[in-house]
Amino acid sequence: MPVPSVTVHLTLRRVATGCETVDSTTALGDRMTTKKQIDDFLALKRIAFVGVSHNPREFSYALWQEFRQRRYEAIPVNPNVAVLDGQTSYKRVQDIEPGVEGVLIMTSSKATEQIVRDCAEAGVKHVWMYKGVAAGAVNKAAVAFCEANGIDVVEGFCPYMFFKGTPFFHAPHRWVKKLTGSYPG
Repeated sequence: MPVPSVTVHLTLRRVATGCETVDSTTALGDRMTTKKQIDDFLALKRIAFVGVSHNPREFSYALWQEFRQRRYEAIPVNPNVAVLDGQTSYKRVQDIEPGVEGVLIMTSSKATEQIVRDCAEAGVKHVWMYKGVAAGAVNKAAVAFCEANGIDVVEGFCPYMFFKGTPFFHAPHRWVKKLTGSYPG
């Protein structure tokens, strides 16, 4: 019995990019993040970073600092840290006053479902579930919750891939995603 072409196609589309793993189910499944959703999120100016580390050597800290250097009002949310780089760190999204426009989730996927519920309670309408080399924050139940509650979701991806003037090593990630058809259109 011949193998259906879609099976062969899907097998060929699975590659590792270094920043994140590209899986054809992300690109070809029921839902795919669009470039407009990413642009809309990056157009926000007041964004909470849930799960940002207090350790300057951690990736979440570096990304948080990158947003700050790009003139975003990047609000740290980490229940284990009171102050981060001179800035108040909040325990939950709902504790932030005034509220934020969007939330970048950089936790394990296990924590994401509660975090998006917190976002809904706080009136947040834009969420980015970070996904890098590891599984990241993407959680299908949390995505479904967001969609059911009118919260726009960027499911996966690393924001560095979409910044202008980003460090050179992020450019190959964009190129591989475009090559495999998993770059947001």
